[in-house]
Amino acid sequence: MEKQGYEHELMSSMKVSKAVAVMAVPSVISSLVTVLYNMADTFFVGQTGDPLQVAAVSLTNPIFILMMAFANMFGMGGSTVLSMAMGEKNEKRVRAASSFVTYASVFVGLVFAALLILFMDPILAVFGADAETYEFARGYTLHIAWGAPFIIWSAAASFIVRAEGASREAMVGSMIGTIANIVLDPIFISVLGQGTAGAAIATSLGNIMASLYYLWYFLKKSRVLSISWKDFTWKNGILTRICSTGLPTAIFSALMSVSTIVLNQMLVVYGNAPVAAIGIVFKANMFITFLQMGLANGVQPLLGYNYGSGDGKRFRAVESFTKRSCLVVGILATLLYFALREPIIRLFINDDEVVAYGVEMLTAYMLSGPVIGFLFVNMNSLQSVGHALEATVLSVLRQGVLLIPLLYLLQAMFGLTGVIFGQSVTDYAAVILSAVLWRRVRAGLPGGKAAGSGTVSA
Repeated sequence: MEKQGYEHELMSSMKVSKAVAVMAVPSVISSLVTVLYNMADTFFVGQTGDPLQVAAVSLTNPIFILMMAFANMFGMGGSTVLSMAMGEKNEKRVRAASSFVTYASVFVGLVFAALLILFMDPILAVFGADAETYEFARGYTLHIAWGAPFIIWSAAASFIVRAEGASREAMVGSMIGTIANIVLDPIFISVLGQGTAGAAIATSLGNIMASLYYLWYFLKKSRVLSISWKDFTWKNGILTRICSTGLPTAIFSALMSVSTIVLNQMLVVYGNAPVAAIGIVFKANMFITFLQMGLANGVQPLLGYNYGSGDGKRFRAVESFTKRSCLVVGILATLLYFALREPIIRLFINDDEVVAYGVEMLTAYMLSGPVIGFLFVNMNSLQSVGHALEATVLSVLRQGVLLIPLLYLLQAMFGLTGVIFGQSVTDYAAVILSAVLWRRVRAGLPGGKAAGSGTVSA
């Protein structure tokens, strides 16, 4: 009862700055753990000193991103449905949502494993693997395939656990997988001489360990979450609401995978060094992006709960405070990265050609760092009030409909330099559009027309 009382206070009446801190800090830490987790493979493969192996990891990165697309769809969608159900005191729906996320994640993971193993050669050809990088890419893909069910479910489960109010436990699960990956990477990559294949083995084993932790939490610690088959159902709007609500986040990740493939295909024309460099930059720049994404994702249960309970004033206060926090964090992180551009790239690999490309690329990518958090907060706000379509539009534009044509246009106009700046140009366009869409939706909510007064309005 004491825990329930605290959770109710946290969601409904605790001072906004404190509530955001309680929910967002563990989420930010989990996001940074995810950054370390994603950096680990590239970092330890880079210690081999072989740009071709780094390029191979970059070429196969879309596979992992696509897995995260489904994990984010089930996790974010399930988190939204679950947090609203908790606000409505509907425990049966909470159990149904958590059970659905579990079994849907495992099923999709098994499908992923089968497709990657059966169609590996054509998949790698589409990704841009050439004669020099093929074997390295094949080794990575083979061993990431059998870990797919665990990769997807452990990521989705962290959203569900956080939605229950257990942000610390969600963080612990993420850290278990990351620490295991960081410890196992040098063992499999260097000591056992497995190279890129060793990186994938470490990743899969780390996610198995994280999955075991979440399994324990569901069975032994949670009051309302369920993995029981008897609670599983796709009816009563469970499937449609989870998938439609999580769809913007899923499309965001899926199109990121597609755009990464397109980007790699463009860069490989200039050689494997730019491909290796963009792989490093993509991972390094995640620090700036995921800091703000962690803030936005951390407060999503607060937004969903207060919208579900009808407290519009608190909803808007959480939104505004989170945006101010994102702005401060974004500016500081970008300034830090600008000052340390070359050392950051050399941390991964000491190849002069790759470093030269990497410094130029990192400079371009971090230009949108100060403001990208507004996009994530606006998307989560839209999802939390049931406007998944608008959030989906933003995801589609940022990672596909706008980005991919821009990459081709800028390449035609400015060559390699144009390709490098494509993401930042797209990010600014998406932030502006998200502000316009969210203002329109917010104006239609109870008390919405007065929401902009004295707040960060983007």
